[in-house]
Amino acid sequence: MKRISFSRMEFAGSLGDFGTLLPISIGMIMINGLDPIGLFLSIGLFYIFSGLFFGVTTPVQPMKVIGAYAIATSMSSAQVLSSGLLMGVFLLILGATNLMTVIGKLVPKPVVRGIQFTAGILLMIEGLKLILGRSEFQLMRELAEPYLEFQQLGVVPIGIVLGILGIIVTALFLENRKLPAGLLVVLGGVIFGLVFGTGEGLEDLELGLHLPDFLPFGLPQPIDLNFALFALVLPQLPMTMGNAVIANADLSRQYFGELSNRVTYRSLTISMALANFLSFSIGGMPLCHGAGGLAAHYRFGARTSGSNLMIGGLFTVLVLLVGSSLLSILYLIPMAVLGVLLFFAGVQLALTISDVREKKGIFVILVIFAVTFLSNLAFGFVLGLLVAYLYRSERMKL
Repeated sequence: MKRISFSRMEFAGSLGDFGTLLPISIGMIMINGLDPIGLFLSIGLFYIFSGLFFGVTTPVQPMKVIGAYAIATSMSSAQVLSSGLLMGVFLLILGATNLMTVIGKLVPKPVVRGIQFTAGILLMIEGLKLILGRSEFQLMRELAEPYLEFQQLGVVPIGIVLGILGIIVTALFLENRKLPAGLLVVLGGVIFGLVFGTGEGLEDLELGLHLPDFLPFGLPQPIDLNFALFALVLPQLPMTMGNAVIANADLSRQYFGELSNRVTYRSLTISMALANFLSFSIGGMPLCHGAGGLAAHYRFGARTSGSNLMIGGLFTVLVLLVGSSLLSILYLIPMAVLGVLLFFAGVQLALTISDVREKKGIFVILVIFAVTFLSNLAFGFVLGLLVAYLYRSERMKL
């Protein structure tokens, strides 16, 4: 396997995680008031530097607990940026002291698989919500496809029609290297958006050099830092440790073997810390890696760090050339198309449990899934870890 390649498959794979990345990014710009230039530039640079350092396909994702809660409650930009700064501090401490490596080695394999399986199912559900028009972002906009001229094809919602077509195309071309499924679905969606979209903001698109402002919202106040710590950071931290570090490193080893020797608990943690310091300084959102994103990129064809360089370069060049108008270009992709990408990424990630054979391991996975479904992945991770160690101590029988 090569360390770097530029091909149709790599580019198709680089688009695979748009289903997670774009809805949360757009939501945090529109609802939380984050700076579009800083947000997308930090994403692009994080992709590039992750690919260059790790040498294999490496995902870049929003921190989902922070993103979802901040959007749902319309938090201020100061509170969101405070969470990114604090996450950077916590992650740097965990990485610099190598405490993350110690924690990672204490997590049993069934817990890792439980995190991966649960995240996969959640991605599938969120993908279906995007197709059906039931995601948080769509409900807030009160439209399933807010950037299309029409919402129905006869009596059938257009999102469902696009979702079904996208699923069929993806299933037919998923293993096709000449016509990659991810590329076909995204390009098809963009063409549909060009023909039938509202074209919101495209008339204002002007080429130029658009640089981010440094600390566009100023330094956070103590009240914002205190609020962000308890409302956003503490709920996010266990999920980041479990999914973005431990489960992500495990999945990278499965996919790339020895080529992923730089994808360690420590390096992933420090990488995210530095990315969050950058994102905070230019008005972007909290960023992380993640097993779901890696599964998405891999499922749609990404096999080398070339995918990182292509998608990172695309984000970086576009945002520097068109600035905040990049949003108008992204609006061309229908929500249902993003849902299709998200659904298949979830399937890929959920199937990682296929190597778990023992009943105890399966039970731990089911505990994590059930607790997460009723609360969140952070609680699922903690309780799954507790159950796994009770089994090891022989205090529990199954």
